Amino acid sequence: MGKNITVIDADPTSFSKLKNIMDTTKFSNIFIVMEDIEDARYTLKNISLINTKMRIVLVNQWDDNELGKDNDNTTIVHSDQLIAAHLYDQLPNVPLVAQNVGLGQGEIMEVHVPFGSSYAYRHIGSIVQKNWTIAALYRNEKQILPTSATMIRPNDTLLILGMPIVLNGVYNTINKRRGLFPEPFGRNAYLVLDFRHDQKDALLYLKQSIYLLEKLEDKELFVRILYPNNFVLLDELKTLESEHITISISYESENIKSLIENDIHEFNVGLVLNSIPTFEADNLKETLYELKKLVFLFGDKLLYNIKNSVVLMCEKEKMESISSTAFDISEALGVGLTLGDFDPEGDFESRKMILEHYETLTHIFNMEVNIQQKVANPIRELSNMEDILQVAPFEKRLNSESLRKLISNQIQDFLLTTNRHPKLLVPFAITES
Repeated sequence: MGKNITVIDADPTSFSKLKNIMDTTKFSNIFIVMEDIEDARYTLKNISLINTKMRIVLVNQWDDNELGKDNDNTTIVHSDQLIAAHLYDQLPNVPLVAQNVGLGQGEIMEVHVPFGSSYAYRHIGSIVQKNWTIAALYRNEKQILPTSATMIRPNDTLLILGMPIVLNGVYNTINKRRGLFPEPFGRNAYLVLDFRHDQKDALLYLKQSIYLLEKLEDKELFVRILYPNNFVLLDELKTLESEHITISISYESENIKSLIENDIHEFNVGLVLNSIPTFEADNLKETLYELKKLVFLFGDKLLYNIKNSVVLMCEKEKMESISSTAFDISEALGVGLTLGDFDPEGDFESRKMILEHYETLTHIFNMEVNIQQKVANPIRELSNMEDILQVAPFEKRLNSESLRKLISNQIQDFLLTTNRHPKLLVPFAITES
């Protein structure tokens, strides 16, 4: 027996005996764990008569839900709920939530990473963590305090912190494979039609968005029309509304940024579709970059005719960060995926780890990737391709100045200067060097 523990053999249902004990020893907390409900009731009553402010924890293992409720300082612990919670924790494929740590509302969660997860074989720094974070990683019965350069492997266990509703989404993303896109950036799609730029092709943009929606699993499309000035076109667009397609019209030209931000949060948007001119108007580009949302930019080539998704080689952390999304969108559209390793200097050896990462994902996604290596200018190779969707990192610096093309060979400097191919811009996180 520890030196700070004293055993007293007494009957707590006796007021006089219990008062003598409590007068002799100062208690800060009292736990009541008894087999008989009447004994528990009398003990609780005696303690309340002796000290009305004493903090009490009562284990209730009976059907009487009223026991202890009239005492404001009493915390009731139901034994059935404790047993049920522990049994639930033993079930496979369920998140473990810390119940007695922090707020106990699910803001601390333990998640197992299965083989086939889109989080497997990714560095933690390549995962956009908004309103949540990976605090620790457990592997082979050892704890790892991760840095952004730590790679997640199948069968790892992640300790994640954040808002409970966000963590539930993260859990589903880690454990779910098919029908994922556009998660984990959000659930639904959002089309922005700015009639200052999009009148001519508005109907075509909406039909392409509907085509994409049909390829996704159990998603909704929300359409926001800005600066409406063609009521005949509005009526035509609204004929395409349905159970999963909602069209909203804004007649105001003020606070466009706030309007779009509110829409994205309210409708749980993960993918925003728009034309390049609309993308560059009203600071939409900056807004979507800050919100870390996927962006689809329409091109002259229609989405219906796309046969391949193409990722051009760039920095390692960006390539790894966008890889799962590239596989996801290719799978959703039912098209092939090409990794273009084009380098004017022929420096292929430095990108060997990137190729290995994508080849690993082919096993996880059960999908082939066509790797093309060539000593060539990547921009020229891309312009010669037909019927492709370009998948690229969503850079903070995206230029539309056509003159910059004359002095640059960076992919991001060409993304907004041509409408030929549709593009998918993917948010990314930077790993530590």
